[in-house]
Amino acid sequence: MAGNDWLNGYLEAILDAGSNTRKMNDGRVKIAKFEEQVKEEKMFSPTKYFVEEVINSFDESDLHRTWVKVIATRNTRERSNRLENTCWRIWHLARKKKQIAWDDARRLAKRRLEREQGRHDAEDDLSELSEGEKEKEGEKEKGEPLVKDILRTISDIRIWSDDIDKSRHLYIVLISIHGLIRGENMELGRDSDTGGQVKYVVELARALANTKGVYRVDLLTRQITSPEVDSSYGEPNEMLICPPDGSGSCGAYIVRIPCGPRDKYIPKESLWPHIPEFVDGALGHIVNMARALGEEVNGGRPKWPYVIHGHYADGGEVAAHLSGALNVPMVLTGHSLGRNKFEQLLKQGRLSKGDINATYKIMKRIEAEELGLDSAEMVVTSTRQEIEEQWGLYDGFDLKLERKLRVRRRRGVSCLGRYMPRMVVIPPGMDFSYVIAQDTEGDGDLKSLIGSDRGQNKRHLPLIWSEVMRFFTNPHKPTILALSRPDPKKNVTTLLKAFGAMPSSTGASQLGKTLILGNRDDIEEMSNSSSVVLTTVLKLIDKYDLYGQVAYPKHHKQSDVPDIYRLAAKTKGVFINPALVEPFGLTIIEAAAYGLPVVATKNGGPVDILKALNNGLLVDPHDQKAIEDALLKLVGDKNLWLECRKNGLKNIHRFSWTEHCRNYLSHVEHSRHRHPTTRLQIMPIPEEPLSDSLKDVEDLSLRFSVEGDFKHNGELDAATRQRELIEAITRMASSNSNTGVNYGPGRRQRLFVIAIDCYDQNGDDAQIFQETLMCVKKAASVGHGQGQVGLVLLTGSSLQETIKSFKGCQVNIEDFDALVCKSGSEMYYPWRDLAADADYEIHIEYRWPGENVRSMVPRLATLEVGADDDIMEYAGSSSSRCYSYNVKPGAKTRRVDDVRQRLRMRGFRCNLVYTRVASRLNVVPLVASRIQALRYLSVRWGIDLSKVVVFVGEKGDTDYEDLLAGLHKTLVLRSSVEYGSEKLFHGEDSFKREDVVPQDSPNIVLVESYQAHDISAAIEAMGIK
Repeated sequence: MAGNDWLNGYLEAILDAGSNTRKMNDGRVKIAKFEEQVKEEKMFSPTKYFVEEVINSFDESDLHRTWVKVIATRNTRERSNRLENTCWRIWHLARKKKQIAWDDARRLAKRRLEREQGRHDAEDDLSELSEGEKEKEGEKEKGEPLVKDILRTISDIRIWSDDIDKSRHLYIVLISIHGLIRGENMELGRDSDTGGQVKYVVELARALANTKGVYRVDLLTRQITSPEVDSSYGEPNEMLICPPDGSGSCGAYIVRIPCGPRDKYIPKESLWPHIPEFVDGALGHIVNMARALGEEVNGGRPKWPYVIHGHYADGGEVAAHLSGALNVPMVLTGHSLGRNKFEQLLKQGRLSKGDINATYKIMKRIEAEELGLDSAEMVVTSTRQEIEEQWGLYDGFDLKLERKLRVRRRRGVSCLGRYMPRMVVIPPGMDFSYVIAQDTEGDGDLKSLIGSDRGQNKRHLPLIWSEVMRFFTNPHKPTILALSRPDPKKNVTTLLKAFGAMPSSTGASQLGKTLILGNRDDIEEMSNSSSVVLTTVLKLIDKYDLYGQVAYPKHHKQSDVPDIYRLAAKTKGVFINPALVEPFGLTIIEAAAYGLPVVATKNGGPVDILKALNNGLLVDPHDQKAIEDALLKLVGDKNLWLECRKNGLKNIHRFSWTEHCRNYLSHVEHSRHRHPTTRLQIMPIPEEPLSDSLKDVEDLSLRFSVEGDFKHNGELDAATRQRELIEAITRMASSNSNTGVNYGPGRRQRLFVIAIDCYDQNGDDAQIFQETLMCVKKAASVGHGQGQVGLVLLTGSSLQETIKSFKGCQVNIEDFDALVCKSGSEMYYPWRDLAADADYEIHIEYRWPGENVRSMVPRLATLEVGADDDIMEYAGSSSSRCYSYNVKPGAKTRRVDDVRQRLRMRGFRCNLVYTRVASRLNVVPLVASRIQALRYLSVRWGIDLSKVVVFVGEKGDTDYEDLLAGLHKTLVLRSSVEYGSEKLFHGEDSFKREDVVPQDSPNIVLVESYQAHDISAAIEAMGIK
């Protein structure tokens, strides 16, 4: 290999290409340095050098395979050629990484400028300070930390009291979709989706149900009937806690909602297209439960949720849609955030933006988190770092603007239509009822396990202890415990390198290392990232000859975890969490509860935890020496170890679930600025419609009355007269039973919803719209009884434009039960003389900025190169809940996502829709949309969404994708829509249609044409009766 020394030097030199800290002749310097190293170290190994310096730098497994082939080659010339080829491959990787870093830097700089401009615009509008703001500005000038002011608890928050609140009968809904969730024997670490979040939501549900004043807690998750997983995950309901009699509670439950393929366990990255189906199923459950609880504790009135709490991005999106449909408060917990992960992946330089999105669906995840910020009253975080460094990356949250708005609200000053959610730090709790902190001085159990008589006395000892101890040649040593899933972010490999670097006299040989890295049967069958971590662990054990010093058991149960902590405490060991970034660090709290001192990463939640517990040391997770020193310090200093142990046990109550729930409910109560619409009542469901029950009536007095009128007036036959009499009785009964305004058209068995956006290339109504209406109505009348099917129209047009589009049509507008106009911002009932639904108008007004956003939209929607009159408000279609803007043909306008982003940066929360072939932009309230209007009607009219059929074209307005997925059946009518507005929907940085629309859903059917016979055939094929 001596002849290849220059190639090895070149390898190292090109790895540093592009570094700002290198000089122009850096390559020659590195080569010279390498040559000196060769002279000094006669035993230099090119293989070792390549693996450590190249493979570890780029993490390219294919390069490793190439290197194996190189060193296996006997021919010197061929070996040199292969090595040179490998050099060029690395050079290309370096160029690719540099290009990705450059593109990322440009993107971040552009976004930073946009955010600063948004904040500047908001501050200009809010520049007139109230007296309260002036006081705060004075405090800021005196040096009061900004973050402290943001996070401190407002003095007017009422602390949750058991005595005051025990009779409130609250109904709380928690949502956590992905992963495997059950109450007992949780399979934590089974995969990346079944981790700490699963344990958190289950224990939170139990703890809330045990809190006075809470009547019922439902934890909604996905129902999974796949043979890949245990059958318990397919059970529709599971009781988590059964309260004692007289407690005033009915407990906590896991409610599993089916969505997506019933026989597949789907990873969270692939769940996005099935979210609408989950929303509809969850809505049906909540409505049924509200009705049942209302009968029990609310005098027959629906008992709506006190709060809907979404967990992670997917649960947050579900919670946002449910809170909008029911108008109840929403709380969001991010757990881990997509934008933070996105930035970290880009910095690594291994994947381009497109590759990251294709793998992780990261753009859809980020948009779901932004929607959660739009809708949430409160965001629960575990640490301050999460607020400052993670949520601060989002368009929908700005620390400075949030502070300014909060001060204005507190002082009663208008926020001019702007809103920022409140961030609160409430650390996750822990159930200490199972914790038995034993005295470590008595180590009789341990002696019985490792002593000469262990075969006779170990029966009463935990089995997991034997499983761990079998790895150690000297079980008496203090145990260093690491407990995590095998994920590169958990940084276990750096920990092992620190072990290997310890001096033999006082280091690795004096310590036992226990690595609990999830469960496995075969490393090769695990996911790629997990198998890479475990393979690296085994290689490092071999490299540093740590055999007999490291335990890595293949299996453990969740019930074994307490015993694992106890074993480490028995040996006077230390728990370590060396993660690169730890959002919170629940395992640190668990370790403290069992009397274990800790060493933890200084990045993330452990900073706040150790500040509260004072039971360990913080380290830089990248610094092997710092990790080594911290571990040896805690293990070697007995007094320090005992002090950390005592501090942890003394302060652990701060992280109890009781304390967590008290803080949680206090903050929720303070943040509840939103309540269900007072008249949002569920239509009663009669056993049989009154008109049907009178069809075969045989009452003689009724018959005589009919016959008498028939003889008196021979122009009507008996059947017609009888039908009129029945209808009169029905109307009289309806008017007597409803004293308020009635927005129900009568009992319907099914709804046919027409959401076909038929326009010509200029955005005017197309003749094909009337033809499609006639065909759908004709199909609706086939095989369905009279009055059983209701018709609903969803459109982006105004009411006046809709009436005009019916002119000359054989279908009367009175044939429709409801007209939803202006992209979901207005609702009218033709059977009530086109009366507007006043309740719906109140229902959607939440967070509507009104006049404050009116003049902002044209400026933000127009590109810099566009003309001032490219977008002008259209007064003929604007109203109090919708601002409509005409878009000039050929105008340079921004896409929906870009306009929404700029509004968020300024604190405005709106929904935007391009309609009429992108010739008009409708700006409506956040919770107003065509699909949300349909959910509103399903609640008001008591119609299950599975009984709804939605008719759409192959394209449409920019809200077209929202209408496709869900519990309802969707018929896509070919040739019904020629022009759409999709060109202004998804941008280059946005998610794709396949990320949100299921590609193989049985509920979405493509119909050959919009003709009645094709529609009827499709309806029959789908089993719609």
